Amino acid sequence: MAEGSKVDLIRLADGESSLWVQVLGRHMPGVLPEHDFLDAEIVVTSGFAQGRLDVCLAPDDLDNWAQVLGTLTAGRDAAWMDDERSPAIRFELSGQNDAAVVVVEDMAGSRTSVRFRVRLPDGWAHDHSERLRQVRSAWPQQVVETSLGAYEWRR
Repeated sequence: MAEGSKVDLIRLADGESSLWVQVLGRHMPGVLPEHDFLDAEIVVTSGFAQGRLDVCLAPDDLDNWAQVLGTLTAGRDAAWMDDERSPAIRFELSGQNDAAVVVVEDMAGSRTSVRFRVRLPDGWAHDHSERLRQVRSAWPQQVVETSLGAYEWRR
């Protein structure tokens, strides 16, 4: 993937509402330990609200996104990045297989939230697992923590 490329980690849109989480690149390339952190933006559009938030994704956030996808695929509600460090994204399945209520809350920054319904297309979970694979392929983890607070490049 070329330098400066962007990858959509999340892309849910149904013509009325949308949620995109787009990974923009490494947060601090070449700097330990921040090299594996990724700059991203959350973009929400609905008939009522539009918003954009800058976020920094930690490597654990990608692992947690994989878990959230599994939980949603199993038909249960789930939340991502609900650690009070970043804007939280909650997915509430509406009981209908084709829709979810999405809540984006930025309590750490702007202290605002937006709640909207979005239809989930067939194959959305597989599509998002592939998106996660693309992000990890574009920006592989290259830093390892050798002991508490000590980092080095992965060999």
